[in-house]
Amino acid sequence: MAIHIQTIVGTIFFLLYCVTILGLILVILTENRNPLKTIPWVVVLLLLPGLGLVFYFFFGQDNRKQRIISRRTYKRMMKHPHAGKPPHDSCVVPGRYQPLATLLGRDNQSPLLYGSEMTVYTYGEEKLNALLEDIKQAKHHVHFQYYIFNDDVVGNRVKDLLIEKAKEGVEVRVLYDDVGNWNVKKRFFDEMQAAGIEVFSFLKVAFPLLTSKVNYRNHRKIVVVDGLVGFIGGMNIADRYVNGNRLGAWRDNHFKIVGKGVHGLQSAFLIDWYVASKQLLNDKRYYPQAAVYSDSIMQLVASGPVGPWRTLLQSIIFMITNAKNYVYIQTPYFLPTEGLNQALQMAALGGVDVRLMLPKRSDTKTANMASHSFIDDMIKAGAKVFLYEPGFLHAKLLVSDNILTCIGSANMDFRSLEHNFEISAIVYQEAFAQQMKKVFLRDMHSCEKLIPSRWLKRPIKQRIPESFMRLFSPLL
Repeated sequence: MAIHIQTIVGTIFFLLYCVTILGLILVILTENRNPLKTIPWVVVLLLLPGLGLVFYFFFGQDNRKQRIISRRTYKRMMKHPHAGKPPHDSCVVPGRYQPLATLLGRDNQSPLLYGSEMTVYTYGEEKLNALLEDIKQAKHHVHFQYYIFNDDVVGNRVKDLLIEKAKEGVEVRVLYDDVGNWNVKKRFFDEMQAAGIEVFSFLKVAFPLLTSKVNYRNHRKIVVVDGLVGFIGGMNIADRYVNGNRLGAWRDNHFKIVGKGVHGLQSAFLIDWYVASKQLLNDKRYYPQAAVYSDSIMQLVASGPVGPWRTLLQSIIFMITNAKNYVYIQTPYFLPTEGLNQALQMAALGGVDVRLMLPKRSDTKTANMASHSFIDDMIKAGAKVFLYEPGFLHAKLLVSDNILTCIGSANMDFRSLEHNFEISAIVYQEAFAQQMKKVFLRDMHSCEKLIPSRWLKRPIKQRIPESFMRLFSPLL
């Protein structure tokens, strides 16, 4: 009798399991994704139903139709960056980039922000000193958001200053990514809270094994001081950006913005703050009148795994396919989507000077191996590839045709372009593009240029593992 009951229970469990797997396959099919992504998931679920179910739960779900903030609230919080526009004739982007500006305006509600001044920092010490100096000058508020905020020498210098400002009566808000700071003890953030700082983690993962949130992280780096000064870029708060580590010095790009562009950073921070804290901050005090410092035009792109479009990815592909003379790219991780891969190949094959700069040594061995297989495609198409040698290149940069620049927190990989919450600035200005081009050309002197005949003939024992890791590039 007991054996008979066990058989019935086992049969029921098996049938429910099969229905679950088949139902999940039906859901995947009806999402109308790229077949190159749909087919592998269907195969995995059929051949490895148990393991495949776990992997899909963590890494395969498409959340683009979800909203983390209501349209009404989003509209209210984007009101101020749109306000106070300059005369229309002073805020017109070059003709061939008008579709890009329209795309960002429609998909991302990114207004054209005129007249900002940009200061470039290419090393951690200079960026840290500038950041600390501007925080010291804060009178009303400091909004501070980082993917990583380490409990180390640099992290404690920043923490102590934020506590000092909070004790002076300045509003200090700190937002950090939960997963990015798993190795930071809770007391580090508790100390700030005890001093009067409002501290929240973004998309807190209470039970890592029971949630898919672990795959969607907030990779943004935003600081806003009094609504007048802002910082954006690729550097986190950690010793390695100042003193290096086993890989050597970390070469990265970070930027200080003064002017109307700060309003775009402010709105991005306050939206994330609302998501984490449920506090709606929309007072005009956070958006003081901005002066005009230059003829630059900027659009801030806050991208993420929700919403109907992959706006940042679309924008980057547009910039590459519309380049006439050159496209220079710096990225620590090169794991491009199929569309991005094709865009770069088309540009190179069409005679555009495509240059790609990557680190020779990476902090992630598996990602570095996978990126090598993509380098093959670039070299065969005629792109020039450079490997940065002195330390670890962590910079994120795209500059094109002496007029268009993309800077921010996003890498050229699946995770940044499809899964993470990122913040990038698209800048339409010749002077800034020329400046960033010089940064790229300066770094070239510290690079090994790959010679196609040698690279494409590397040993098969090296190429096979690289091609194998490429299969997992969307997860790395």
